[in-house]
Amino acid sequence: MKKRVMISRFGLAAVLALAGCAKTPTAVVGDRPAPKVEGETVRFVTDAPELASITVEPALARTVAVTHVTGRLFWNGDTTVGIFTPVAGRVVSLLADLGQPVAAGAALAEIDSPDFAQALANARTAAANLAAAEKAFTRSKELLAHGAAAAKDVEAAEAACLAAQAERDRSEQVLANYGGNDHCTNSIYTLRSPIAGTLVDKNISPGQELRADLMLANAPNLFAPSFTVSDPSRLWLQVDVSESDLPLLQRGERLQVTTRAFPGRVFDGGLDRIADTMDPATRTVKVRGWVNNPDKLLKAEMYVLVDVVQDAARAGALGVEVPAKALFMKGDDSYVFVEASPGVFRRQKVRVGIEKDCKIPIYEGVSPGQKVVTEGALLLQALVEPVS
Repeated sequence: MKKRVMISRFGLAAVLALAGCAKTPTAVVGDRPAPKVEGETVRFVTDAPELASITVEPALARTVAVTHVTGRLFWNGDTTVGIFTPVAGRVVSLLADLGQPVAAGAALAEIDSPDFAQALANARTAAANLAAAEKAFTRSKELLAHGAAAAKDVEAAEAACLAAQAERDRSEQVLANYGGNDHCTNSIYTLRSPIAGTLVDKNISPGQELRADLMLANAPNLFAPSFTVSDPSRLWLQVDVSESDLPLLQRGERLQVTTRAFPGRVFDGGLDRIADTMDPATRTVKVRGWVNNPDKLLKAEMYVLVDVVQDAARAGALGVEVPAKALFMKGDDSYVFVEASPGVFRRQKVRVGIEKDCKIPIYEGVSPGQKVVTEGALLLQALVEPVS
């Protein structure tokens, strides 16, 4: 009987002890209550000393879709032409130099060309043959009218005249394609610019032998054009954009271009084309744009840094940007702490992009203007999930 009483008293004592634990007030550190943790939220009392080690900054809406991507400048294909010689021959003289403005049809070089001389001779011979055929045709018609010739002779003369006319037209067209006419008096062929612009490249010298069959349009690495005429006031540029940045790009978006050659100078441009294929080795997509170069400071084949600036109408569509130190990882997931109210911080899961310039783009989880913890995030994480 005594044994049962002792057990009952022991059970009663345990119940009372548990009840006492349930009613114990919040733990204190010194004379202040400790931070209160409620799920993902940490709440500090006013003037808690821990707040001195926590810094918050507002999350800023992203205005730049892609930052500091390396780009390569090259000539604007819409206003650039590589000029090859259509005839073989020896360069007699150069009539234009690098950097010189040229008009459409302006003479660039003179070439002593047997090909051109042959085309000129063919055109003159065809013209002479046509004149003779026309006279024979006229004479045969007159003879037929006087009964001194047969009809078949007139028909033959007419056919010969038509053939001579066709040969004359063909030879003159060949000569015209070379840029000449049958009034030329020698074998000197003049190489001319087909468009107006600036002579930006020259790969020709006096006395050089040129061959028309080296015009390999599909293999510019094997043979460069004799001259290149372009408009350097607007250049094209190409950037390789990562797969994750593709949703942020749209045709027509503004580009800001900078270069080490001119620090502090920003050149304006625009995004023009996004390739339909991806490089399987680098997992990047080629994007083409243009950049204004009114002072002709930028040069073709120069490497530059490119920022893609979003359209103002899409403000906020690109998420926010926060310092990289605000982010911490838990497994494969990314988190930040946001300030819900003074002294109250909530852990928030986020979807982020690639860090650039110590900044992290956040696409989901944080809104523009929310205050994000940039110093003390690990302290808050230790309070939410204490290390056992």
